[in-house]
Amino acid sequence: MTTGVLAALAGLGMGLSLIVAIGAQNAFVLRQGLRLEHVTVVVAVCAVSDAVLILAGVAGHSWLGERLPGAITVIRLGGAAFLLGYAVLAARRALRPSAIAVDPAGTRNGLLATVVTCLALTWLNPHVYLDTVLLLGSVADSRGIGRWWFAAGAAVGSVLWFTALGYGARLLRPLFARPAAWRVLDAGIAVVMALLGLGLLAAAL
Repeated sequence: MTTGVLAALAGLGMGLSLIVAIGAQNAFVLRQGLRLEHVTVVVAVCAVSDAVLILAGVAGHSWLGERLPGAITVIRLGGAAFLLGYAVLAARRALRPSAIAVDPAGTRNGLLATVVTCLALTWLNPHVYLDTVLLLGSVADSRGIGRWWFAAGAAVGSVLWFTALGYGARLLRPLFARPAAWRVLDAGIAVVMALLGLGLLAAAL
């Protein structure tokens, strides 16, 4: 294999390892996939956003830390507040059956509201910047001239993952035809988001 192909495969593997973990963005894509609600748009927004962030990380991963050393703390605090707020909303859905979409194909949210939520969960999540821009960017930089192949592989990984998550979720729809399954899902999302938010808050203080 050529150096470029090896770098691309390395980027694909690392990109998948960073985004497969449960998080706010993945939880949202899963929920949209289960509801069959604006899945294509959600997958596209997530994949394109990841590609932009990956390119930004590869182009200048060290710029932020060198010129704005306090920016990481600000990002962590803002992200913690956002994640904790999202955890509260998920907990409310789990505790209040009336707030749960029992029928995945039932009442649909508007396209604009869905896109705004998706963008917020992507761009206001500090883990995206810490993992994609800083970590992935620094690893890509070590590849030298192969760093752009590495970035391309990581971007392809994002496309594959979000497509599989968004469209594969429909296979679980029989399970989520029961209200209890939605309550468990939202309770799990609330716990994960709360833990992520508290972790960021502790790291920033």
